[in-house]
Amino acid sequence: MKIEKDRIVSINYTLKDDEGSIIDSSEGAEPLLYLHGRNYLLPKLEEQLEGKVPGDSFTVDLSAKDGYGEYNEALVAEVPRSQFDSSMEIEEGMAFQAETPQGTQIVTVTKVSPETITVDANHELAGKNLHFAIQIEDVREATPEELESGMQSCSCGGGCDSCGGDCSCDCSCDGGCEGCGN
Repeated sequence: MKIEKDRIVSINYTLKDDEGSIIDSSEGAEPLLYLHGRNYLLPKLEEQLEGKVPGDSFTVDLSAKDGYGEYNEALVAEVPRSQFDSSMEIEEGMAFQAETPQGTQIVTVTKVSPETITVDANHELAGKNLHFAIQIEDVREATPEELESGMQSCSCGGGCDSCGGDCSCDCSCDGGCEGCGN
């Protein structure tokens, strides 16, 4: 069966950066399961998956523009420490949901000083070219329930288990989003 809109697709993948370092991989875990054509994956990646069948193996190279976008310095801000909960220890690398004029965004703390906290709303892969090695494991028709739910992924932008419990989720893929406790 070919990959087409509204089919459930199971893939194994390895994602690398320009230096060949592994960013993410399904190796040693369950294959990634997604509902094709519903914006679960990067649009240019889904385009490359269209029409493939189980057993196909291929690579996809995406420019930063076609991945998570170019890095945008305007999305980095110094925020007064007083805008954070004073009872909470703030550390570099922590992620928070922030209300912005563009809606809710995930921001990552990149610097902590006595007076300010620097946050970055760029996706962690913004500005990076992405290199995927993909193996199509399975393609099947979606059930009515899967079509209705859209197999929603975590609002932090990754698939199930990607948010580590740090985001609000509405997951219904493959039994729920274990990382979010749903």
